[in-house]
Amino acid sequence: MIGTIASSILGFRRDLIKALLEQGHEVFALAMDFNDETKQLVRELGATPVNYALSRAGVNPIRDLLDTIKLAKILRSIQPDLVFSYFVKPVIFGTLAARLANVKRRVAMLEGLGFIFTEQPEGVSKKIYLLRKIQVLLYRLSFPLLDQVIFLNPDDPKDLIARYKLKVKKVSVLGGIGLDLKSYPYAKPDLNKISFLFIGRLLKEKGINEFIAAGKIVKKLYPEVGFTILGGLDEENPGGLSAAELKHLVNTGLIDYPGHVSNIYERIVQSSVFVLPSYYREGVPRSTQEAMAVGRPIITTNVPGCRETVIDEVNGFLIPPWDPQCLADKMIYFIKNQALIEKMGLESYYIAQQKFDAAKVNKRLIELLDLC
Repeated sequence: MIGTIASSILGFRRDLIKALLEQGHEVFALAMDFNDETKQLVRELGATPVNYALSRAGVNPIRDLLDTIKLAKILRSIQPDLVFSYFVKPVIFGTLAARLANVKRRVAMLEGLGFIFTEQPEGVSKKIYLLRKIQVLLYRLSFPLLDQVIFLNPDDPKDLIARYKLKVKKVSVLGGIGLDLKSYPYAKPDLNKISFLFIGRLLKEKGINEFIAAGKIVKKLYPEVGFTILGGLDEENPGGLSAAELKHLVNTGLIDYPGHVSNIYERIVQSSVFVLPSYYREGVPRSTQEAMAVGRPIITTNVPGCRETVIDEVNGFLIPPWDPQCLADKMIYFIKNQALIEKMGLESYYIAQQKFDAAKVNKRLIELLDLC
């Protein structure tokens, strides 16, 4: 299992690792940043942690080539029957390394197409256009070496495989990676104070600017309504909210920002409606799945990945990207029709039970990996 960082393996692959071990498989988990603590946590699951080197965001072809050769040596020493890679660079270079190591079966999963394929309101820059060309070229080299490519939503294979005429033996769509639903039990919303919750990195692509702009519109009419933001700053990203901007928003009373929180579930329980105006090329957003499992209606954008979480006017609303006025209108609709918060929230809960149960999703994924 070739991923990127240890926290991703422990946070999002834990249930899959457990399911594989229960079936008697031996699992090696490869990450770029294991330390003694995270290695021990992986061992406690029953898997074997392995460090490897690969630049997550770099575009130095010489370094990537050398790292691929080193990774191939690691794989030769393990001699796995199957390599399962996920995230962009592991999919590309992990696949090439697995081929160099003569691993017989190679499967990759792309959890969204990522920033390079995200459409921007101002259009795509020349730099992003060039990076997209390079990434497609690397996919063109690596995909034919795979037995299968797995996507989380049905739009991504259309926009990548079909659009760029990439050769691949088999394409499958999994749906969301799922949750341990026992950790997110249903909780009836408290309607004494209506509040809207955003969870995500504080980046423009995640819709933070639209959430803030819509909040300002709503606050003028309904000053008692709450707006909460959970997520980390990324000031090095050109689309990131700055600490100064965030402090101003808190000081003016527009939003509540509790900083780092250890229990997301409790924050979702305290909210009325979950909002994700993202236009980032998501797989299927995990934060939205969490809110649905708890029983919250959703307002999100009608873009790939996000649209997989909402049946419009059933468990929430789909809105156009980059449209804070439309977002504000839907927020106001919930404020004026508070009975729909519980009604649509229950629909979210039912959908989550059907689509986002990790046990069901992992069973399906193991079937796709042909490891039953």
